[in-house]
Amino acid sequence: MDADLIVVGSGAAGLTAAAVAAAERLRVVLLEASPWIGGTTAISGGMVWVPANPLMQRAGLPDTLEAARTYLDHAAPPMPGRDAGVLEAFLQHGPEAIDYLMQRTAVQLQPVRTYPDYYPDMPGATSGGRVLEPVPFDGRELGAAFSQLRPPLPEFTILGGMMVHRSDIPHFRRMRHSLASAWHVARLVARHAWQRLSASRGTTLHLGNALAGRLLKSAMDLGVRLHLSTPVASLIVEQGQVVGVQTGLSPGGRVWRARCGVVLACGGISHDAARRPSHVPALAGTLSATVPCGSPEAASGAGLATAAGASLSADERRQAFWVPASTFRRADGSQGVFPHTVTDRGKPGLIAVDAHGQRFVNEALSYHEFVKGQLRQGVSAVPAHLICDRSFLWRYGLGKVKPFTRSLAADLASGYLKTGVSLGELARSIGVPPDALHATVQAFNADARQGVDQAFGRGGDIYQRHLGDGDRRPNPCMAPIEAPPFFAVRVEPADLGMAAGLITDASARVLDPQGNPIPGLYACGNDMQSVMNGAYPGPGITLGPALVFGYLAARHAAGQLMR
Repeated sequence: MDADLIVVGSGAAGLTAAAVAAAERLRVVLLEASPWIGGTTAISGGMVWVPANPLMQRAGLPDTLEAARTYLDHAAPPMPGRDAGVLEAFLQHGPEAIDYLMQRTAVQLQPVRTYPDYYPDMPGATSGGRVLEPVPFDGRELGAAFSQLRPPLPEFTILGGMMVHRSDIPHFRRMRHSLASAWHVARLVARHAWQRLSASRGTTLHLGNALAGRLLKSAMDLGVRLHLSTPVASLIVEQGQVVGVQTGLSPGGRVWRARCGVVLACGGISHDAARRPSHVPALAGTLSATVPCGSPEAASGAGLATAAGASLSADERRQAFWVPASTFRRADGSQGVFPHTVTDRGKPGLIAVDAHGQRFVNEALSYHEFVKGQLRQGVSAVPAHLICDRSFLWRYGLGKVKPFTRSLAADLASGYLKTGVSLGELARSIGVPPDALHATVQAFNADARQGVDQAFGRGGDIYQRHLGDGDRRPNPCMAPIEAPPFFAVRVEPADLGMAAGLITDASARVLDPQGNPIPGLYACGNDMQSVMNGAYPGPGITLGPALVFGYLAARHAAGQLMR
């Protein structure tokens, strides 16, 4: 036997399954198709949503599983045919999984005290604490393996690979007006300069890169054997049981055998051209903000499992986790996709307009709801344009254009950023009626001066205000757009992962069409049908279940070995 357990994929779910299984004394092999460890987790915000988790309890933040059930009943109502027991397993075992990881691995999390659920006025919602974030991690603890950790998106770093925490951003905005903020920024920059003397990028990791780094450290410490650039082509099934995988293309592929089976955590069907179209509306297109598979030889988790008799989510057109995204070409020729999550849309002084030059949605809603607004509006809002003025661009940035950018020449020359000295000129550059855009901005400005968005209620709940700018009064999400020149960026629907996936039971065992577990086959992360029923009720609702079901899959596999 090559191993007791084989894990396919190295995002949060795969690394969790591998680390927990190794902590339970299983011999674990992890196979990753790409040359990088970390998957989409490494380029994500790293938020982990687990209700009633032990860290929020210790911090004195109230929550109960009953409140979470109530909230999810409203924010993510059950879909016909879905097994409620899988969601219940997430709720019941979530606190236990977090405790286990904190005690038995290098994973360290902390509660985000103020980060509301995305529908904060629904029954059972909380204003913070259900969301956990990784404690910053020093990548030097990985030794030579630091070079194998997938870097964050360059658009989310500064000064050649320096990551900053959310709490650092206000200091950068205020550094010209506050000695305390200027000193804070100076220390960050000095630390980064020191780190760059011996590393290709900053080694102080935040967000998803910190989570992936901590999970990688856990796997290494616990003896998991990691194989990069090793795409899996098929599962090995003997007498109805999954007993291993074949990597590479036959006849030259290698067979890897595992006593307890295989965990699929490959990232889902976002890049599965054969399966994705059945789960999203045609208007949404094919754009994804997730990391594509690292090799054309690697099958998706769904492709691997369905060939072995697994059952996939029924065709249903609301099965993506949406985000508006702008696209561009990097200097090296690669395509960049910038997910407009929390950095610009909710800030004061920006609007989104459709092809008619009119607003169509509350821009400060969650990224998932923003795209749902685009799709409801129809063809005129796909794509849409985010509009701002010079003051906004300097203070907050817009998409890949970072705050305090002095030269916009490259982004203007590439067409990523459109501009006009007047609203009429900007309207012509993005192809919308000038009179309509002027009227839209004027109406918005009048509301912004009063702090009340009469059209869409922007800034109307604590989640929206949390994403705004607390220095702006009376509404942290509203400010006039009036300082020329004006700017625009084109955004279209993209996914952060798919809710559709392999149907599993409460132990993450993959089920066949009759609802029976396939012996030796598990799925977690985005390979698994989401417990959120196509909804996006809070930050970290992909990574939370990824950790929990990675944990449950590993514990179940370890239990099988003990029999």
